[in-house]
Amino acid sequence: MAKIFITGIAGGFGLPTAKALSAQGHQVAGSVRNRSGRNADAVATLEGFGAQIVEMDVTDNASAEAGVADAISALNGLDVLFNNAGIGSYGIQELMSPEDMARVFDVNVTGVQRVMRAALPHFRAQGRGTVLYTSSLIGRIATPFYGTYCASKWALEAIVECYRTELSGFGIESCIIEPGAMPTAFFDGMVTPDDPAREAEYGDFAAVPDLSAQGLAQMLEATPDQRPERIAEAVTALLALPFGQKPFRTVVDHTGVGPEIERYNTALHDVTRTVLTNFGIEEMLRLNP
Repeated sequence: MAKIFITGIAGGFGLPTAKALSAQGHQVAGSVRNRSGRNADAVATLEGFGAQIVEMDVTDNASAEAGVADAISALNGLDVLFNNAGIGSYGIQELMSPEDMARVFDVNVTGVQRVMRAALPHFRAQGRGTVLYTSSLIGRIATPFYGTYCASKWALEAIVECYRTELSGFGIESCIIEPGAMPTAFFDGMVTPDDPAREAEYGDFAAVPDLSAQGLAQMLEATPDQRPERIAEAVTALLALPFGQKPFRTVVDHTGVGPEIERYNTALHDVTRTVLTNFGIEEMLRLNP
């Protein structure tokens, strides 16, 4: 059984995944920014089935270092890191302030980098590790009103592409999970623009984002298979596969978009392998063939 650390464990994907992994006998620790407040009920539930909880803010260097160290101590080791903490954003792209964009990137991109820098010395020292990442279907394509979020997940995918190759020689495998839209509290905490003067310049079009969001909510309500538990199932299935034989990307979607993203992923995989082969470094793909 594995020792697993999940960032953002109290969120829509983290909690059901932690529950499923604990039920299988894995040792699970997870991070929350604060144990009290809105996380209190989730923390109580998590601790009820044996998960260890550490406080950690992925936007703070010292907190990330301390949080990962606390998780390794609580688990007495670490086999799997699941970079799951994230934040969403929604709105007309021009209206998004640079500060709001920076906030999204600080969690979704730089936050992952902070956690990786804290965890990788442990994995390299033991010569083995598995790292999972929560991306998104719109980390592969861009859809209107999600520009900042898409950009952050595109950036995450690029960083993980590099981690995949650079860490393979150290026995560290990499797996990206790409969910479609899910009905979680993620939508309640999204960064949205606050620029009424500029918004007024868009006229009637300014109402379109809200209409689009309502349509998405109705679609999700009508698609009962599109639930956070599907992510838990994907994670448990990945971890059940032999080391070094896990797919690099796993699409989790029941809305009909998934097959198109898988087709894109296959094409990119072939392009990546060809390019690395031409440079004589295809061996760097060996852990996720």
